[in-house]
Amino acid sequence: MARSYLPSITAGEGGLNRYLDEIRKFPMLEPQEEYMLAKRYQEHDDRKAAHRLVTSHLRLVAKIAMGYRGYGLPIGEVVSEGNVGLMQAVKKFDPERGFRLATYAMWWIKASIQEYILRSWSLVKMGTTANQKRLFFNLRRLKGRIQALEEGDLKPEQVAEIATTLKVSEEEVISMNRRLSGDASLNAPIKASEGESGQWQDWLVDDSESQEAVLIEQDEMENRRSLLTNAMGVLNDRERRIFTARRLSEEPITLEDLSSEFDISRERVRQIEVRAFEKVQDSVRKEALARAQALRVVEDA
Repeated sequence: MARSYLPSITAGEGGLNRYLDEIRKFPMLEPQEEYMLAKRYQEHDDRKAAHRLVTSHLRLVAKIAMGYRGYGLPIGEVVSEGNVGLMQAVKKFDPERGFRLATYAMWWIKASIQEYILRSWSLVKMGTTANQKRLFFNLRRLKGRIQALEEGDLKPEQVAEIATTLKVSEEEVISMNRRLSGDASLNAPIKASEGESGQWQDWLVDDSESQEAVLIEQDEMENRRSLLTNAMGVLNDRERRIFTARRLSEEPITLEDLSSEFDISRERVRQIEVRAFEKVQDSVRKEALARAQALRVVEDA
């Protein structure tokens, strides 16, 4: 899949703004439209279909890429690497598996960007174990959470908390923090095309929920609803009635009313409710695990 047809970020002031304006022109896809395009590309190698799948998700790439702008690399290159991950996702996407392209592509985009960052950071090349990678990509977030935003060495208690959270040694936390402390200029002020000044994070981040985030949330809700619906199939009629009445109704029916309906004691109704919940929970857990394993198989293919 060629990259030449994708918009590019030009150098100079306003380059990123122009790129973001350009990719917003590509429309989002409805679920059925996305499915049909994916099938056309999968079965007929339809490049036009692939183009629409890719361009409709460029905003997702840009949003993810902005989360990695603190590593001192040109944002245009970070976005470009994310677009490579998106194209790989489109190539391997199987619409028959029941999840949306945005959900699937998100992991490919992040993996592509992270690999690029690791290749580019000579300091990280000194050690790229799984623990160091996890520390590298999570240290800033954890420092923000514990309000350790000042430059310089971390306090001993902060080092201990981060080390415990990420399951790494305190020495690794101290070392990585010192390596990353050299990028203080990353927040240097820039001038936007409209003449306004500020920092990258001041004007690149859209605080409103993006369409991509809404899409992913909707997809997740549909996935949960599907899991619950399938899990209900393990219940018999009485269990389903009691479980629905007690756990899924906006105004749960009382144990007294259900005991009268089924001519059993309130304690028996409660026992059936608990047992039904355990059966549904177990079924959801097993199917969710199976879906996750299937998704990993697709990613590794």
